[in-house]
Amino acid sequence: KKKVSIISGTVGVSDWSTNWRMKNNEAKARGIAILLIVDPELQKSMADNSHRITSTKMQLAEDSKAPKFESPLVIYISEKMGNEILAKSKKSINAIKTKLQKKKTPDNFELSALVKLKTGQGQEKLSAENVLGYVEGSDLKSELVIVTAHYDHLGKHDGVVYNGADDDGSGTVAVMQLARAFAEAKKQGKGPRRSMLFMCVAGEEKGLLGSDYYSRHPVFDLKKTVADLNIDMIGRLDEKHKNNSNYIYIIGSDMLSTALHSINENANKTYVNLELDYLYNSTTDANRYYYRSDHYNFAKHNIPVIFYFNGVHADYHKETDEVQKIDFKKMEKIASLVFFTAWELSNRDERIKVDK
Repeated sequence: KKKVSIISGTVGVSDWSTNWRMKNNEAKARGIAILLIVDPELQKSMADNSHRITSTKMQLAEDSKAPKFESPLVIYISEKMGNEILAKSKKSINAIKTKLQKKKTPDNFELSALVKLKTGQGQEKLSAENVLGYVEGSDLKSELVIVTAHYDHLGKHDGVVYNGADDDGSGTVAVMQLARAFAEAKKQGKGPRRSMLFMCVAGEEKGLLGSDYYSRHPVFDLKKTVADLNIDMIGRLDEKHKNNSNYIYIIGSDMLSTALHSINENANKTYVNLELDYLYNSTTDANRYYYRSDHYNFAKHNIPVIFYFNGVHADYHKETDEVQKIDFKKMEKIASLVFFTAWELSNRDERIKVDK
C-alpha cells in the first residue's frame, strides 16, 4: 500500500513534514511572530541536536550594530507545556491531532491562555586573522592574482576536536605549497610578472567572514585583482567518484570570464589530465556551492573565480575528518592544476577579460 500524506494528499512523506523551512517561511509570509512547536520527545531532541541548538551566529563587527531576532521566533516546547497552554481553551494536543486526522484541515482557534515569554540575546567580540603571503611581480606587478583557502573549521564540541583535515586543511596546505613554489621561482629569477597573493582566511564556516572582510577592506585594489582561485576540500572522494580519485569539481570558472575557463581547461589538458566535473557549476544548483565558499566574495565584485572542490563525503563536518583519510596524491595533482592555472594568469601578456 502507498502511504499518502493526510494534509497535502501527496504520496509518501510530504515536504511539509520534513522541511521545517517551508513551514517557517509560510508562517513568516502570514505575519506570524512566534511559532511554538510541540515535540513529544523534547529532551531527546535537544540532546541529539545540542550542537546546532547551542551554536552561535557570527558576523563582522560592522554588521552587528543592531542585532535582532529573525521573525518568526521559533520555540520548541514539551507536550506537557503544550497541554498546559491549551487547558484554558479546553483542548489538548491529542484532541487536536485526532480532529486534524478526521477533518484533514487545521483547527484554528483563539487561545484563552496568556503566555509570557522572556528571551535574550548576548554578544561577544572575537577576533581572527586572515594570513597573507605576497610575492611581488615584475613588469605587471600592479595587477594581482589571488589564491585562497580557509584555515578555520568547526572547533571543539563536547570535548571533541573537529580537525577538518579535508575541510579545509587540504586547501590551506595547498595554498602554502603554492606560495612556496612561486617564492622559489622568484628567488631563481623566474618569478611571475603579475603579483601573487596567497591568502588563508578565517571565519569561512561562520559565513565566509574572512574573505568578506578582505573584499570590503582590500589590501590591494580590487580593480587590479585579476582572479581568485579558491581551494576548499581537495583531499577526499565523494560518493559519485568513489572508484575514481582522478577528478575535481570546477565551479565558477565560466561565470564571468571565458578566458579563465579556457586557461584552466588548457592547463589541465597540458599538465595534469584530471577529470573536470562541472556538475555543480551553476547558480541555480540546489546545493548552492557557487555561493558557499570564499571565492564568492570576489565574484560578487566582478572578479573572475574558480572554486576547486572534491565534493562532500561521509566525514564532512564530523570529528572523523582526519588526516589519515587524506589522499595526498590526489591533493598534489589538484594543487598542480591550480599552480599551472595561476602561472598562466600571472604571466600572460593580456589580463583576462570579464566578458559575461
